[in-house]
Amino acid sequence: MTALPGLGTHQLASPDLLRSTFRRHAAGVAVITARGAAGPVGFTATSLTSVSAEPPMISFGVGTGASSWPAIAEAEHIGVHILGEHQHELAATFARSGADRFGAATAWREGHEGVPVLDDVLAWLVCRIVARVPAGDHRIVLAEVVLGDPTGAGRPLLYHQGRFTALRD
Repeated sequence: MTALPGLGTHQLASPDLLRSTFRRHAAGVAVITARGAAGPVGFTATSLTSVSAEPPMISFGVGTGASSWPAIAEAEHIGVHILGEHQHELAATFARSGADRFGAATAWREGHEGVPVLDDVLAWLVCRIVARVPAGDHRIVLAEVVLGDPTGAGRPLLYHQGRFTALRD
């Protein structure tokens, strides 16, 4: 670490600097799903962003080393699910490497275009992928909204300081 007058201490760019900085950033928790050649795939994402209202478009990042990447790389459509504060375990399941993400504990159904749609979420969308943009060891996926349901009840699940948490009043 180095000190600069008026700026305090600082670190040179590194993966640890980025991780440490973003642990301080509270993010909403989503699960991205797709139909893969060997069955449904999915992962927990905190990088979900609204990109455009006209046309309605979202983006998210996915690591090219992630087990879900091969299916996302080939998929035409994906599901986006906004998790509620009651869904800590679901978020952890989809974040855990090697987990049976679509096993008996996960309530889901096949939706539009064969996309896996999770039950009991705050909101879900089915989107058509329009681009996969290289970004370091990730790809930024841009997807246009096809249909969805924003009417789930409850408050959002958040990710902060390396753990799932909820809003406080």
